[in-house]
Formats: sequence, structure tokens, C-alpha cells
Amino acid sequence: MIPPSFIQDLLNRIDIVSVVEKHVQLKKAGANLLGLCPFHTEKTPSFTVSSVKQFYHCFGCGKNGSAISFLMDYAGLGFVEAVHELANSAGMIVPDDDQRITREEQEQKQAVSLVQGEILARAEHFYRRQLRQADEAIAYLKRRGVSGEIAARFGLGYAPDGRDGLQVVFPDYAAKELQEAGLVIEREAERKSALSPSRYDRFRDRIMFPIKNAKGQVIGFGARVINKGEPKYLNSPETPLFQKGSELYGLFEARQDIRSAGYVLVVEGYMDVVALAQLGFPQAVATLGTACTPVQVQKLMRQTDLIVFAFDGDRAGQSAAKRALQASLPYVTDNKSVRFLFLPSEHDPDSFVREYGAEAFEKEIKNAMPFSEFLFQVITRETDLSTLEGRAKAQYVAKPLLQAIQPSALRLQIVGKLGELTGTASDELESILGLAKPLPRKKQLRPRESRPQIVSLGRRVARILLIYPELVPELEEWERSAIEQFDPDDARTLSDIVNAAHAIGENVSYASLIEYFRMAGWDYDKLIAETKDSRDLDMAAARRQLKDSFRQIRIRLITGELKELMASGQALEKRQYVLDLQNEQRALQQQIVEEDTSLS
Repeated sequence: MIPPSFIQDLLNRIDIVSVVEKHVQLKKAGANLLGLCPFHTEKTPSFTVSSVKQFYHCFGCGKNGSAISFLMDYAGLGFVEAVHELANSAGMIVPDDDQRITREEQEQKQAVSLVQGEILARAEHFYRRQLRQADEAIAYLKRRGVSGEIAARFGLGYAPDGRDGLQVVFPDYAAKELQEAGLVIEREAERKSALSPSRYDRFRDRIMFPIKNAKGQVIGFGARVINKGEPKYLNSPETPLFQKGSELYGLFEARQDIRSAGYVLVVEGYMDVVALAQLGFPQAVATLGTACTPVQVQKLMRQTDLIVFAFDGDRAGQSAAKRALQASLPYVTDNKSVRFLFLPSEHDPDSFVREYGAEAFEKEIKNAMPFSEFLFQVITRETDLSTLEGRAKAQYVAKPLLQAIQPSALRLQIVGKLGELTGTASDELESILGLAKPLPRKKQLRPRESRPQIVSLGRRVARILLIYPELVPELEEWERSAIEQFDPDDARTLSDIVNAAHAIGENVSYASLIEYFRMAGWDYDKLIAETKDSRDLDMAAARRQLKDSFRQIRIRLITGELKELMASGQALEKRQYVLDLQNEQRALQQQIVEEDTSLS
């Protein structure tokens, strides 16, 4: 886990306005900046960025967070990736949890990545220049219907059919960095000869497809033969920059189109992605010659709520779809869906659209098989549900699949359907499958009808401390104790805020506190949303409201205690205590009056 203190230091050095402005046009609007939300389609700007609080919020779709959250939401980065991206821009080194790795080794690792990135970028420019004079490659792309505009969108290039074509752009062709970047191959048998190492270009006489990460940097290449040859597709080897199971071809180019379409289409080949973009489906991406992985599904789910996998309808396509299903299990929820589109075996997405048209393909996507339907196909395949053994086998097959799905209403529905198919009551089936019943993250207590204002006061304190966690050290022990006596839910929330503020340290801020919650897996999105109308509150006013809230809370607690003493007949016996409570109550009321008078 990245230390919270580093996250705080990073957020203190980064200006969220400069991060957001790279992707969103912002205009001054009072104390904040305003622009069109990048996360949903809108005509009237509702996306605000606060330079004071280092926070963004959209009043239209509800997206909000810090500079880290923005990169995660906009670029589809994971938390660690977003932190590394911001740290690189600030010239900071992210601490490594592995104590065996020294700072010098971390810096060396980062330097290697930077060098590889530069080498791959130079290679991409070389391949793109080569395409302009490669008549056969251009003719192939034209036959596939690829225009110059689409070729430029994806940065397509051509690797010439020479042994050492890259020597033109890399005069030091023997440099080890070229091999480490996956651009050249050195023969094992000849590697021992230091005087004349035998190496050659990995990619020759192929159409080149640059593979980019979420930041748009080239991290590897896919390559396709133009005529006959094996292998048909060739990828860069895995490097510190490039891991096949973590990246998707075309995702960087498709991000905005995915949001506009409301779904992402996952296909199997680079040319499918390029051709579909040409034919009006720019929201397509492709896996990198391997089965779809959970990491890839997670990346896609950050971009959209719906993934549509497109496969051939043959046995190989069914097998690939099953692996995609398994990779999706941990991420499918009530609001995150997966569908499966099986095309006729004689067609790939490109040929299907060309033969039947874009409208027909759109209809196929719309009617793609739901996740649950394909899941039951997998569960019941090769089982005879008319026999006891067949029904038992279906439950056996289902067990690891359903255990991988998050507790949700969807999983309950699936369990209920499986119960119907196997003749087993849902409660019994949950026990057989080893499933925990879905529970809310936080226990919801019934509202106290007789004291609704007390809850709002506790919540008010939580909001103020979230906006200004700098006030946490000013809390007195009696104030924390008052909240704990007041309402259990508010006490838990306040305790989390206080503990997080102490963990972050003296430089705690609104943005760093929210990132701490997200790192810890605490769901406070509702509370964060509630603060959107209060972020322009200055600290002096916040401090006054905080003190006023605690006074009111204490007054109500005293009132309640006095009533209990009267009702129990102990008021006379504890007369001095009662007098002390009444004097404290009057003093607090007087403080509230004096505070109001001074402000008027």
C-alpha cells in the first residue's frame, strides 16, 4: 500500500486545475472553474473544479474526487497507475512496499521505463514514415477499406522487409536497450560472439499497430503480415512497459467513443478494431492475442457499465467466450453488465458489417446474449437436468462461478434461477454453494422519529470535518464523546474521519482525506456528495458552525438526561448534579446567543 503521507505530499504538489485542463476546457465561474463534464454528454456545463479544495464535482452525473480520482475516471487508470502518473509529472518517486528495493533501484527502474518509452516512440515514427512509401502495404489497407484518416487515428505504420531497417533511426544498433524494448532479436547461438553479434529486426514486412497505454504512450506493437506468412499476427514481447494481459489495443483511441456509445465492443484482432472504426464503430477494442483477463475487464469497467464481447460462433469462439465470462465474474454487478455476441463462423465483425450493414450489426449488439444466459449455458452444458446426478453436477459447476460474483441482487437472481433448474430452495442452495448473503456495507439504523434534528446535527459535524479536516486536532474530548453518545452511525463516520486525519498527518486536506477513504475501501460517496454545496464555506465560518453544532448537541443530551432523572425520581437525590447540568445548559445557550449577536 502506498503510504498515505506520500499521497498527501503528492496532492499538495499537484494542482488539479492543471490536470483537468489537459482534457476539459474550463472557464472561471465565481470561486470555481466550470466546464462540460467529460464523463457524460451534456450541453450546459455542470462540471466544477475547485482550486481551493483541489476537488472536482459534476452536478449532472455525480462524479467527484481529487486529481488522482480524475485520472482514474477519465483515463481508466488504476489507483497505483494514477499515482505513478501524477508522481512522474511532479518529479517524485513513488515509495515501493518491497523494502528490499532501494530508492536508487526504484530510480533506475523508472529510468529504464523512460528510455524504453522514448525508443518505442522513435520506432513508431519510423514505421509511420515507412508506410508512406510502402505501396503494397497501402494497397492492402485500401483493400480493407482503411482510409488515411483512420490510419492516422491509430498511428498505423509499416516495418520494411530488411534485416536491420531500424538501424536508420538507431545508429547504435547493437545497443541492449533495443533488445530490451522488444524491437530486435539476437540469435542465441551467436550471442557469445561479442565482436559480431547477430541481431535483426523483430518486425519485417508487416503492417504495424502501435499499442498505447492509458496515457497515449506507445508501449509495444502488434504486427500483421501483408501476404502469406506465419505467424499472421506478431506482438512485442513482454517488457517492464508492456504486459499483454493488462493492455487492450485501441482503448486509448476509443475512450470518448465508448462513453458516447454507452458500451465497449471487445473483438479479437487489431484489424477488426481499425476496420470497425472505419465502418462507424469506433468504440471497439481488442485483446492482445491472449484470452481476456480480469485486469482487462476491470480496465474496461472503469470506462463503461457495459462490455459486449464479440466472438465467432464456432467451438474456439465459445471457448474464448467462456474465458471472458470467467474473467468478468468479479466485476459484474447490478449496474455493471457483460453481453456476448456470437457471429456466424464465416464472419468476423468487419466482414459482417460489410455484408449486412452497420444497422444490422448494431441490432446484433443490442440483442447480444446477456451474461446470465451465457452463464447458465456454461453451467448446464453436458448435464442432464432430468436426473439427480445432472442437477448435482450443475450445482458443482456453478459453485466456483457464483462464488466469484460479488454479493448483489444479480447474484440472488442467478441463485434463484439455478434453484428452479435444480429443484433446490434458494436458502439451501446458498448453503450448498457456500455463498454469503449480501449485506449492506454499513448497518442502517431505523431513524429516530422523536429526534430527527439530532441526526442532522451529527451529520452536519461530519460534513464540516470532511471539508476541513484541519479542524480535527481542535476537537475536544467532550465533543468526540458527545457525538458517540448521540448517534452510533454518526459516531462511526466521525471516528473514521478523525482516524484518517491523524493517519495522514498535519498536512491533511479535503482531497487527501477522500483518497484515504477510497484506498481503505470505505464507502463515503454519499457524504462526499452532500458536501458539494458547502465547499465555498471558509474555515472561520466552518469553525463557528462546528462549535455551534457541538453546543446544540450537548444541550440536547443534557435535556434528555434531565428528563430521565425526573422520570426515574432521582432528581432530588442527585440535586447538585441536576443543578450542574442546568447551569451548563444555560451557559451553552448563552454562548449560542452571544455568537449570533456578534455576527449580526
